[in-house]
Amino acid sequence: MTLEMFGQLIGGIGLFLLGMQLMTTGLKQAAGRSLKQALQAATRSKLRGLLSGTLITAAVQSSSAVTVATLGFVNAGLLTLGQSIAVIYGCNIGTTMTGWLVALIGFKIKISAFALPMIGAGMVMRIVNKNGRLSHIGTAVAGFGLFFIGLDFLRASFDGLSSQVPLDSIGHGPLALSLFVVAGILMTFLMQASAAVMAIALSLVHTGSITLSAAAALVIGANVGTTTTALMAAIGATPSAKRISAAHVLFNLLTGAVGLLFLMLLAGWLDRLDPERFDLVALLALYHTLFNLTGVAMIWPLTERMEAFLLQRFRSLEEDEAQPRYLDNNILATPSLAIEAMNRELARVSRHCARMAREAISAEATDQARLEAQAQGIYQLVGRISEFNQELARQNLSVEISDTLPISLRVARYLSEIARLSARLPEYYPLFDRIQDEGLRHRLFEFQQTLIRLIDLTEVGEDSNTQGYESHRLMHEVHGLYQTLKSRLLEQTVGARLSAEESMQLLDALSHLQRLAEQAEKASSHWSSTLPIQHRSPLSEEPQHG
Repeated sequence: MTLEMFGQLIGGIGLFLLGMQLMTTGLKQAAGRSLKQALQAATRSKLRGLLSGTLITAAVQSSSAVTVATLGFVNAGLLTLGQSIAVIYGCNIGTTMTGWLVALIGFKIKISAFALPMIGAGMVMRIVNKNGRLSHIGTAVAGFGLFFIGLDFLRASFDGLSSQVPLDSIGHGPLALSLFVVAGILMTFLMQASAAVMAIALSLVHTGSITLSAAAALVIGANVGTTTTALMAAIGATPSAKRISAAHVLFNLLTGAVGLLFLMLLAGWLDRLDPERFDLVALLALYHTLFNLTGVAMIWPLTERMEAFLLQRFRSLEEDEAQPRYLDNNILATPSLAIEAMNRELARVSRHCARMAREAISAEATDQARLEAQAQGIYQLVGRISEFNQELARQNLSVEISDTLPISLRVARYLSEIARLSARLPEYYPLFDRIQDEGLRHRLFEFQQTLIRLIDLTEVGEDSNTQGYESHRLMHEVHGLYQTLKSRLLEQTVGARLSAEESMQLLDALSHLQRLAEQAEKASSHWSSTLPIQHRSPLSEEPQHG
């Protein structure tokens, strides 16, 4: 390969990748929120997820953009893992559109006749409308033109390749095809763009530099090579991201294995096709589409099993905590055991909530996302306790056990509210830092420490009882400190040492803290009423309020 040919090859790849990037960026920005809205609206079921993943990826020419949006929806709880896996299937099918663009347009029409005018028109749109949607469409149009100019350079650089580098002499045996698959994987990993490898394979076939079977093996390698990006993205990522990446890897490996198996069986026949009679470039694009569709057809019935398998992997601490440890439907027929199991589960929730509250009040947990994840786990566990409570209520119960079920639900609600309030506390940290008055800062610190003592006192163990009288005393102290702080804040506001807005925000923060303490004390005071009579404290016999 001459230096000129090598430079043309590198330049062609660079122009192709630049065109792809501009086209994708322009289309995403022009779509704005429409991309996410379309994805969310179209993923109500797995089949719709497959179709939306296909169509949106084909439209924006970026499977990574759709995958990132999908991941965001999974993390936000708007999509299930199964729906997101279906979108990933669709992304793989949608990426085949690049091959068809190249096959049907790139080698059929004189590139300069439309690519250069497209670049010019795109730049005019950008100049006319610098920050609007038209500007983004202009970026996409210019990128589309560069995409085909890069393709033209690729084709030209491969025109004389067959005479200098006899790639077609490698053959079409299993070993040769496997080498081309490995080459496709490495090229995709290095360029981080399977579309570029697809374009190279199509160009090589068009110029007769390699056989059709070898080009098909390159395409399979490019498909499998996209998993390297998913694996790299999964490092240090959330459990949801790791599961989606794992699904991507499993699907692409299966698809690649099936595609290679069929290719080995058909290689001899494919390489005997006459280029004068058959459009080999279009056949390669068709093969790319068919083996992706075959992969989806094969793995679709296994999606639910894959989802269940992945949900048990890459578990975070919060997800583990969200799984019931003591609830078992088999013990519902023995209500005394069932009520004890539910009490043990409530005790677990109490401990998780107490840990959250302590971290949030003392500002140890400054990562609100982590607190939100813990809160979501607690909501899930409380929901499971509520379902178990309802199932237990349908059994033949004694009056004593039947009377404890509403109290258990009340305690679960208080604990859920503690989690919600704790997760929101980091929003107020900047307000506390802006307090300049030392006396007020000291009072706030005293208030926080009293709250933590109350949280410690009201946290329950699996077999422990809570110290009702002491928690009431501490709650009274919390109310007194709250009123003192409230008065000091109002005095500082009147004296113009705090703005009215800051004062209102700080009062909201103090009210938030007090409400957290109230929920903890209420959960504690009702807790004893959920226990068997012999374990109740005398306080639990008093009328309960709240």
